Amino acid sequence: MTPRQADRLATGMFWAGASIVIIILTGLLGFIFYHGIQAIDIKFLTTPPESINAGGGIAPQIFNSFYLLFLTMFITLPIALLAGIYLAEYAGRSNKIAEGIRLSIETLSSLPSIVVGLFGLLIFVNMTGWGYTLMSGALALTVINLPLMVRVSEEAIHGVSPEIREGSLALGATRWQTMWRVILPAAFPVIVTGLIITAGRIFGEAAALLYTAGMSSPALNFTNFDITSPSSPLNPFRPAETLAVHIWKVNSEGLIPDVRRVADGSAAVLVMIVLGFNVLARWISRAIERRLTAA
Repeated sequence: MTPRQADRLATGMFWAGASIVIIILTGLLGFIFYHGIQAIDIKFLTTPPESINAGGGIAPQIFNSFYLLFLTMFITLPIALLAGIYLAEYAGRSNKIAEGIRLSIETLSSLPSIVVGLFGLLIFVNMTGWGYTLMSGALALTVINLPLMVRVSEEAIHGVSPEIREGSLALGATRWQTMWRVILPAAFPVIVTGLIITAGRIFGEAAALLYTAGMSSPALNFTNFDITSPSSPLNPFRPAETLAVHIWKVNSEGLIPDVRRVADGSAAVLVMIVLGFNVLARWISRAIERRLTAA
């Protein structure tokens, strides 16, 4: 085989692999949308389940999913960034503490989500006395997503060209000023990519939330902004059923007469939310990158 033939063969294999991925993804999305789009209307998206006959709407579940995303990333992102900066800039490869942190990250990343859910049930639900709450679910998801975000942050910082770092230091900037004003803006696109992947896992996670956030939501008053009130949607210490948990619940229990309609519609909405979030996050990241780097 000549080098040109080998190159064409390898290129064809790459295209075949990419095409298979696209076909599988298109098939899955087409199946979900074909069955789910028929169940989606304004009432289904904006009304609580108890306000509609049979299975009802998913408005509280949509809100709970986004609120849980906010709480989880509010906890995860600062910790992951600080840990990534430490591992990339301040800890040497032979540092015992850094080795311990990396070992812990690798161990956490291999834990099944159901195990993290049981851990959250013991620590965040029972030992704290909070019960099934959004905060318990957010902390459990932080345990799941923290290893990924730490790794992404560390690799993003490592990926910045050494010349950029050395140039900033040569101009008289301190190490922290270089990190904050030069390295992090340059690493921002990679960090946002990790953030998007993490957010997608938050939207789709159900196993850990079954044991921490619960499988029911109280009647919410969206005009009540007192975060200490049990009926306030902003109260982080209330039970909350997310959209992924709702899909699992209606399918497993099968108590409502239109279970297929509710499950299909909820799945389609969940996929659209994840896709829309990914597109929006990438657009925002590019806009911020242009602003930070003056590109």
